[in-house]
Amino acid sequence: MQELPLAAPLWVWLALAGGIAVMLAVDLLAHRDNHVIGLREAAVWSAVWIAAGLAFGAVLWVWQGDQAAGAYYAGYLIEKALSVDNVFVFALIFSYFAVPAAYQHKVLFWGVIGALVFRLVFIFVGAELLQTFFWTAYVFGVFLVYTGYKMAFAHDTEIHPDRNLLVRLVKKVLPVDAAYHGDRFFTRIGGRRVATLLLVVLVAVETTDLIFALDSVAAILAITTSTFIVWAANAFAVLGLRSLYFCLAGLLRRFTRLHYGLAVLLAFAGVKLILSETPVGKLPIPLTLGVIVLTLAVSIVWSLLATRGAPAPVSGQDAPSGGEPDATVSESTAPDSTTPDSTAPGNTAPANARRRQ
Repeated sequence: MQELPLAAPLWVWLALAGGIAVMLAVDLLAHRDNHVIGLREAAVWSAVWIAAGLAFGAVLWVWQGDQAAGAYYAGYLIEKALSVDNVFVFALIFSYFAVPAAYQHKVLFWGVIGALVFRLVFIFVGAELLQTFFWTAYVFGVFLVYTGYKMAFAHDTEIHPDRNLLVRLVKKVLPVDAAYHGDRFFTRIGGRRVATLLLVVLVAVETTDLIFALDSVAAILAITTSTFIVWAANAFAVLGLRSLYFCLAGLLRRFTRLHYGLAVLLAFAGVKLILSETPVGKLPIPLTLGVIVLTLAVSIVWSLLATRGAPAPVSGQDAPSGGEPDATVSESTAPDSTTPDSTAPGNTAPANARRRQ
């Protein structure tokens, strides 16, 4: 597999990790009071994260040239687009467990930390497999094409967060109090340390992102196997996921055709990966960028036209019908009166929540 000539020294990796850590610290400091995030604040933070991601691409352009920067921007766009599908499922999880709006940012914040670590592992393993075994490109390529097919033709699938294997494992291994205790993941009841329902929600979010990471990482590896570029693209896209969630949670119904565009991108990435191990070779990065931009533009415009004039959603009317959480959760009542209002933006999931796997 032909690769971009980018061998980032250790100090560059550490500088990138340090910069991301500083940005996360600033974000955590700005939201330390667990206030409910409104659309305006979410839009401002989204602009900040997008500007940071674009600026890093410009630095990469100056440092390594247009090929490396083009690969980064292509990967960043794919990951950013696929993040919209994450938002669908996060909305369902928060609605299902009736997570107070003021605590949703904390769950997503720690979810991002886990995503950065786990995706780094996936990236190194995937890149090493592609470099060592040529047939891995065919396996990843077929996986991406199949995932795209599922997204396009088997996309409307109900998700039941309480059936998540790790969520069930946590509730079997740890004593769980089926209620929220402020923004704490653990608390003490009767002198015993127990997990709160917020930890169960975090586990559901983390495991969902792990599943999503399989196809998103594979899609970017179809563009480049430079681990530095792939992780940078993932990191800057994932950093803005929380703000993206609060921006889009109330507008998800307008993106009714976006999953077709995402399916095309996944299938395109799969075909691109397969072709890389044939006489055709890797497709030019400008062509890849053009396909990504055009596909996203068409699917977004198609969605907006299809939902033109649709009535605005009424808070709470579309909560998923997956039933009550299992016994561990349903034994308690809804969050007590001391918790913030759980009907703020972000707690209404789409009628048919989406998933890629």
